[in-house]
Amino acid sequence: WALHLKNVTVSLSGQYRCTFATYPYGTKAAKIQLIVMAEEERHYLKKVWLNETLEIPCLEDMTSENLSTYPLKWLVGENGRKEELVTKEPSCSAVYRNSSVLYRQRVLLGFNNALKVSPPKISDDGRVFSCHVLYHPERVHKSSTTVRVFGK
Repeated sequence: WALHLKNVTVSLSGQYRCTFATYPYGTKAAKIQLIVMAEEERHYLKKVWLNETLEIPCLEDMTSENLSTYPLKWLVGENGRKEELVTKEPSCSAVYRNSSVLYRQRVLLGFNNALKVSPPKISDDGRVFSCHVLYHPERVHKSSTTVRVFGK
């Protein structure tokens, strides 16, 4: 027996009880606590001077969690198109997947999985860099940062 829920929302969180009658053993029951979490994506704005190092934290609001125990990836997007820059599996070194000439040799995965872009260029202005951390097979923490590049 299974309970199938469609269009799951946070309001469905709570305790569920399944009761059924068996012969000759009588009534059997089981309880399960369901917690539905909203998948959130945090958005940030980062300002940087032209030709200085741009450093973007992966998940600014989750500094207490150890991100090295979860797979993560960094992407960059513009006009609805996203390109994967870096992927990292637990206990492995980072794999740089960027194929574009624009980011080759300019991105590096830094301390605590922060993305470093050096040097930032005027073409980076307005781009959205996003970090995705897979902390459960069906749950992803996302953080997106829009970059503004300024000249001196």
